[in-house]
Amino acid sequence: MAIDRRWLALAGAVLFLGTGAAAQSPLLGADVERVTAGPDGQDFQLAAGDERDAMDRFAAYTMALAHRDYDAAYAMLRLSLQASSPRLEWEMNLRKRPVLWADGTIRVLRLSWYRDPVGQPPGLYAAFDFRGDRKDRTMDCGYVVVHRTAPGAAFSIVRTDTSEVPADMIEEGVPKADVLRQLPCYLGKGIATAF
Repeated sequence: MAIDRRWLALAGAVLFLGTGAAAQSPLLGADVERVTAGPDGQDFQLAAGDERDAMDRFAAYTMALAHRDYDAAYAMLRLSLQASSPRLEWEMNLRKRPVLWADGTIRVLRLSWYRDPVGQPPGLYAAFDFRGDRKDRTMDCGYVVVHRTAPGAAFSIVRTDTSEVPADMIEEGVPKADVLRQLPCYLGKGIATAF
């Protein structure tokens, strides 16, 4: 397979789940891709603590799902997401799955920042593109988007999306080429997916 396997070496922020909550969530490493874009497409400067606060929310949400604390996870969703995903339906969709993407080891591959994106409520957004690997060799990939309305406000979860790749569709830790082309995930520069 002619896939550049260097992306497997991305350390990023690694969350080891299922071992109990950590005292403090890890910061993202310098090797994680970072993108910032304002409404005009220009880069902008983040305030001190923005990355830590966004990562803390991402980690808290992930840990809540890993521990099946549906009350805590649902409470982190933005009110508009709660309105479009009634609690009972949201929880039942999670409970019907024997395992969740949050059950593995998650590596953040890219962190994209957006300020006041067109068509969305104003504020600061961060999208965490990740890859997750479970003990049964299943791979998950997707993203979690967090949003903060104003400096000092808490981030909330505004969107999540994940795809699962069964172990029989993975070779040497990488999805087979025909599977890669169908994945709606970001897996690194030069990795041809449907994202």
